[in-house]
Amino acid sequence: MPKLWNETIQAHRSQVRDAILDTTAALVFERGLRSVTMAQIAEGAGIGRATLYKYFSDVDAILHAWHHRQIADHLAQLGVVREQVGEPGARLEAVLAAYARIVHKTRHGHESDIGRFLHRDEHLAEPQRQLHELITGLVADAAQAGELRGDIPPGELAAYCLHALDAAGALPSQAAVGRLVTVILSGLRPAS
Repeated sequence: MPKLWNETIQAHRSQVRDAILDTTAALVFERGLRSVTMAQIAEGAGIGRATLYKYFSDVDAILHAWHHRQIADHLAQLGVVREQVGEPGARLEAVLAAYARIVHKTRHGHESDIGRFLHRDEHLAEPQRQLHELITGLVADAAQAGELRGDIPPGELAAYCLHALDAAGALPSQAAVGRLVTVILSGLRPAS
């Protein structure tokens, strides 16, 4: 098969897959977790049901694939933020703030059964490990630069940050999210 033909087919498959994922997420957030059918998804994505079943076996599989794509996008966003800021402490603050905004945006106001469904997935261990590793590295760099406390292992401080940032999902505003990040950062600074 010619390379151009193969690339065109792959691009088409990717577009169809993205349409399926986006349509499913929109329908689930609009109608509820158990109120969406494969027929509705196919219609919304502009494809036939037979085509839909070539990609996914059921709504749950589609929603998990959508969630994994979201997580990968969020990790990529955090990686970009990490690379854009200069000093170690500023890099950590920028990444924590970006992650807090992601948590707030993705969890605030979402139906709780959807969140429980998506976060019980056993495939979340690897992205969680990557996120913890990212924050641990930033904490270690800032501690080595003398900007953060050095009396607690960076991995423990990263766990503290991530657990505290989970609260961003329940906060009422971006201003409250900013205050949360400020409080977390104050807990990381050396005692005066």
